[in-house]
Amino acid sequence: MSSLKPLSRSRRLASILGLATALSTASAAAALADAPNVVTSIKPLQSLAASIMEGVGTPSVLIDGAASPHGYSLKPSQASQLQNANLVFWIGESLETSLEKPLSSLAGNADVVELMQAKGLHLVPFRLGNGFGPHVHEGEGGGHDGHDHDEAHAHDAGHDGHHDHEGHDHGAADHDDHGQDHEGGEEGHHHEGTDPHLWLDPENARIMAATMADHLAAADPANAGTYKANFDKLSARLSELEAGIRTELEPVQGKTFVVFHDAYHYFEDRFGLAASGSITLNPESPPGADRIREIQQRIKTDGVVCVFGEPQFEPKLVSVVLEGTDARMATLDPLGTGLTNGPGLYAELLQGIAKTMNTCLSGK
Repeated sequence: MSSLKPLSRSRRLASILGLATALSTASAAAALADAPNVVTSIKPLQSLAASIMEGVGTPSVLIDGAASPHGYSLKPSQASQLQNANLVFWIGESLETSLEKPLSSLAGNADVVELMQAKGLHLVPFRLGNGFGPHVHEGEGGGHDGHDHDEAHAHDAGHDGHHDHEGHDHGAADHDDHGQDHEGGEEGHHHEGTDPHLWLDPENARIMAATMADHLAAADPANAGTYKANFDKLSARLSELEAGIRTELEPVQGKTFVVFHDAYHYFEDRFGLAASGSITLNPESPPGADRIREIQQRIKTDGVVCVFGEPQFEPKLVSVVLEGTDARMATLDPLGTGLTNGPGLYAELLQGIAKTMNTCLSGK
């Protein structure tokens, strides 16, 4: 009769370690398999969601690359993503105008979260007049210069961030009718109401991330602790990010600049900057000759140091605006077009905007 020899101590330890590794791998695989199917509209939101979901799953993004969110057309594969989604995070119809109908028709089984409705956001209006709106003729009134923030407000606490597509009334006060045809040109359409580029304020990013964490925890209670822990880590990083950008931009506060379109109000407001105007009133319609002349004159009279274009739009237009002026040209990217998706994109995006502004405005 044969006898079994006891395993040596080293072999027993190896067996235990191997079993622990196998269990850990199986647990991680199970977590990924059970993770909610999360779809985000734009890259900055994908980055925030990826930070919250780190270690559990990876959210996808619809509007990638250099496409503008205002007029994006979904690919068939992306329509399938929406159909299979458990959660969808977007800003709202005033930004991702083209997504409103697909979200209603394709994402019927998903929790569609309009982050512009999150509680506690600092919201600012689109700026009108004084370089940001239709030319105000003498006797027509002064318009809004965009820097009196009495109109800026924390959003109505009655909203929880969930977008009910069956009867949710956006209200004329918040959103212009962005579903109308833009072929009439810039003179026939300009942005009004609440500015939707709210992710460019890191405090708003924190609030949106908290909303994401809440909805993820509700959809996936088993990983609620991970979502909460990840949010706490992200919140700390956002505080560090804000402090670093404030230091970066302090030397160029008071310098004048013009942006391609009014997309940076939140960033300016948070970090003490103030654009003199925008080249275009509606980014989907090129400015006419009168508008270009008006901005060229503003560049001269305001002593504008820098004019910022965007990668989503034709750079030649900025060159035309700069003709006959001493202003420099640089490119700001509010969407993170060329950046790699993931948890690090959001910080990289805001740091890139700050560095570009510092470099151009200081003449480095």
